[in-house]
Amino acid sequence: MTEGDIAAYIANLGFPIAITLYLLIRFEKKISDLSDAINGLKNEIQKNVKR
Repeated sequence: MTEGDIAAYIANLGFPIAITLYLLIRFEKKISDLSDAINGLKNEIQKNVKR
């Protein structure tokens, strides 16, 4: 394996890895927001049921 082969592997794999990491970070934030919203709804439902 030459230095050119290593550079080609990095060039070919670097972009998909960067996109994957970007999307995982974005989805993690959205999942966290959805989880907070679901917990808020659960708390409101519990308050209304206890009345």
